[in-house]
Amino acid sequence: MADETLFALLHMEMISHAQKSAGHDDEDQSKHIRILESMGFRVGQGLIERLTKDSPSFKDDLDVVKFVCKDFWTIIFKKQIDNLRTNHQGTYVLQDNRFLLLTQLSCTKQYLEEAPKFLAYTCGLIKGGLSNLGINCTVSAEVPIMPTCELFFFSFFFLHQSVHVVCLVFICFLFFFLFV
Repeated sequence: MADETLFALLHMEMISHAQKSAGHDDEDQSKHIRILESMGFRVGQGLIERLTKDSPSFKDDLDVVKFVCKDFWTIIFKKQIDNLRTNHQGTYVLQDNRFLLLTQLSCTKQYLEEAPKFLAYTCGLIKGGLSNLGINCTVSAEVPIMPTCELFFFSFFFLHQSVHVVCLVFICFLFFFLFV
């Protein structure tokens, strides 16, 4: 319980600092959202590296996403993702109905409009973790109603699979020129 409170307070201070140091135009706001995302990216990379150092590699991107929903999310937010949807073509939607970093906020329209800056760090966490697991992706978030959070990510490819395909093509190419 104390861990959750400390994490939520640290997160609020990061948001507050970004908001105070930003100017009033949209360019400054987007710059500071990118800074929050990059902070989350680096932390996500480190956490995933630590969590997966003794585990076997994943066979496909769906296994990686399931790991993120069950283990990675539990380590950070002390609960699993409430809902995972996919189109089986590289698009995933993770839904958390009581997102820890939004539960302390009021449910008014003002905070609903301000939600992207409260989700930037989390988007970075997921993108960094997936990047370290070999999935190049784009992560975005929406808040349909408070405190529900939906995270969307679109994977471009699973790096480990593409490396195997390149190696296989190279071996076939080498075999062709050596024996023909």
